[in-house]
Amino acid sequence: MNGDGTGGAAAPAAAGGDGGRAFRWRRWGAGTVVVGELTVLVCLAAGVRFPWPVVLAVEALVLTVLTAGVVVTARRYGRARRAGEERGPALRRAVRQGVPPLARRLLAHEARAMVSLALWAARRRHGVGPGSRAVGYARCQAPMMFLLTLASVIETVVLALVVPWPVVHAVLLVLGLYGVLMMVGLHASCVVRPHVVGADGSLRVRYGALFDLRIPAGLIASVRYERRYTDGRLLRVGDAGDLDLIVDSQTSVTVELTAPVTAVRPFGKPFRARLIRFHADDPRAAVAALRRGGATEGERPAEIPARGAAAPERSPVPTPAGSPAPDPG
Repeated sequence: MNGDGTGGAAAPAAAGGDGGRAFRWRRWGAGTVVVGELTVLVCLAAGVRFPWPVVLAVEALVLTVLTAGVVVTARRYGRARRAGEERGPALRRAVRQGVPPLARRLLAHEARAMVSLALWAARRRHGVGPGSRAVGYARCQAPMMFLLTLASVIETVVLALVVPWPVVHAVLLVLGLYGVLMMVGLHASCVVRPHVVGADGSLRVRYGALFDLRIPAGLIASVRYERRYTDGRLLRVGDAGDLDLIVDSQTSVTVELTAPVTAVRPFGKPFRARLIRFHADDPRAAVAALRRGGATEGERPAEIPARGAAAPERSPVPTPAGSPAPDPG
């Protein structure tokens, strides 16, 4: 018998699983809630409105699960430290065991959103080095994000005022303000984390803190301006290896690669893509910057003429009989 009154055979499961079945339920519950939170964030970025009680419920569940994860992680860290393990390895192992991967990605996203708010206030951009060109994409979605944020503020205030119970009133107010803060942080991350055309001709395609893809200059075969309107999803991956990173239901720059590159979805699943479509506020300037880096023009669609291109020749209009010939001067 162990000191706690349990049999010796049950000790490894209790030590390694922190409760066995309860630990598995916590991990599954945390993964489900994190998927729901990321789904809400992606849909809000795409302009899809959820009923405010649904958003509040998701945020309340996320905070509850994250609080439970912090408690479990702290207990594991304390046990590892009492066993003589160093601080760094003990903390990393406790986080890996106590917090599911999806929850860690959510925490990282929210931390980057908070950092983006600070960068936005300081008028600084992330990842734009010397000689690089920033390619913004958040301008077209700014009005929609402003309206969503304003609606969220109004709903938060009204919901907090009509609830008579002080504790529920305070909880709803905190959750509402947290949701508004994350909405503003989502837009701020899109502003301070633009696409980047490197000085060497490389390309970095991003959407805030949710998506980040680096493409070396040697893999870019051609680039062209091509405006396409599609559904409201943020990320769409086709079976033929094409990737659409959609902002405000559109893409405007198409990049063809010589070989596929590996990208990671917001949920963490990797995929391969060889044709990249993304949106830019000034797509012609982005295309020009990439061509200066060595990319070729590619095939331009006939229905989208290039700015400044020569107009097609028109067949001469026949001159009626008896009319004077036009003056060539």
